[in-house]
Amino acid sequence: MTASPHEAAPKGSADLIALPATPLAEAVVALIRPVQTPSVFNHSVRSYLFARLVAGRLGLSAGSDYNDDLLFSACAMHDLGIATDGPHRQRFEVEGADRAAEFLVERGVPASEADQVWQAIALHTSPGIAERRGTLCALVREGIALDFGGPTGTGHVEAVTDEQAGAVHDAYPRLDMIRSLTDSIVAQAAKNPTNAPRYSLPGELLREREVFGRTRMEHSGSSSRWGD
Repeated sequence: MTASPHEAAPKGSADLIALPATPLAEAVVALIRPVQTPSVFNHSVRSYLFARLVAGRLGLSAGSDYNDDLLFSACAMHDLGIATDGPHRQRFEVEGADRAAEFLVERGVPASEADQVWQAIALHTSPGIAERRGTLCALVREGIALDFGGPTGTGHVEAVTDEQAGAVHDAYPRLDMIRSLTDSIVAQAAKNPTNAPRYSLPGELLREREVFGRTRMEHSGSSSRWGD
């Protein structure tokens, strides 16, 4: 079962970068760390830390408004579809959502909660939809978008102070995240046409790399608040 929901994290610098101290969170980290590049791993964790800051800005509290274990699980596993050990037979968002939900159910998480994580991961590249599918989907989408520093459309980038951003990036450096992430998505997409439907994010990234050599996401990332 999931651990009891946590209280909202205090605002001290150490607490700002603290991860949930639960067996489920530890299992998630043990799952993703060996199969993701350090850059993508750090992005996944930063997405959670930023999502938690967005929650605070919106007046949402862990334990009453959202389950912190589920928020961490969804953010940390949102790119599981491009993991090096994956089957790579579906678009990466769906493949990652399937793997994450199966992982959670195997560890005793109720199917209804695992499905919330599935939705949050499957929809994290769908602006305008994810935000309307409940608190968890919205927070995951906003946390991920915030880690791009603005180009993906988040309205909360200015909610993070320079001091907070510095603490997060010192603990989990960017390591050319946007290029590394794009490389992984494009490589997964190129393996099978079903991985990259036209007008989906993986489909467009693959097309832009093939046609232009560089994606718009990489271009816009260079001028974002955090850079690449």
